[in-house]
Amino acid sequence: MSPALEIRDLHAWYGESHILHGISLSVNPGEVVTLLGRNGAGRTTTLRAIMGLTGRRSGAIRVNGVEAIGLPTHRIAHLGIGYCPEERGIFSSLSTEENLMLPPRLSGSAGGMSVDEIYAMFPNLYERRHSQGTRLSGGEQQMLAVARILRTGARLLLLDEISEGLAPVIVQALARMITTLKSKGYTIVMVEQNFRFAAKLADRFYVVEHGQVVETIASAELEARMPVLTELLGV
Repeated sequence: MSPALEIRDLHAWYGESHILHGISLSVNPGEVVTLLGRNGAGRTTTLRAIMGLTGRRSGAIRVNGVEAIGLPTHRIAHLGIGYCPEERGIFSSLSTEENLMLPPRLSGSAGGMSVDEIYAMFPNLYERRHSQGTRLSGGEQQMLAVARILRTGARLLLLDEISEGLAPVIVQALARMITTLKSKGYTIVMVEQNFRFAAKLADRFYVVEHGQVVETIASAELEARMPVLTELLGV
């Protein structure tokens, strides 16, 4: 099975600041992988570098076998990647349903989820379908941000801190969403500070420190490797 995402010796810069120092990782189709690490380790920059949203990059980023390191962001998105940044980025002046009707479908994709499928997965969004973005709770905004990506037909999802600052009931709903998407064959790369949230969902964990992957831990190894994680993360 060829990887859905393969990164080799990825370096990335913001201006003169060298942030990533040779990140290498691989994600198979249908896997959920979590990037763990302290703040400033380079996890979010890794997601942004995949999308071409940093400055200079070097190394290799292959999406379903296609080299993406030299492509502009819009071409990278058309490889079937959806990126949900920490700031969510919904159109706050539009209603929930108007937000869902905006995303274009990616060329070559089998088509994204219908609005009805979105509402079945996120009943909260159906109830708030006529509400303006500014009137949604933080959790509802997060659901909407992910739902817009699912509308495009993207099958590889990059999710940055989607559980941060949300009520436990919303975090549980997001966990159910990820489990459902995995069952449908989606591939997910998450950056998460909430270890308890990620631990139940991920097939594999990459620990990032100083812009490098310093540990790779399979879910089956998690309990045995907790002393290592405690030392690296303070979890």
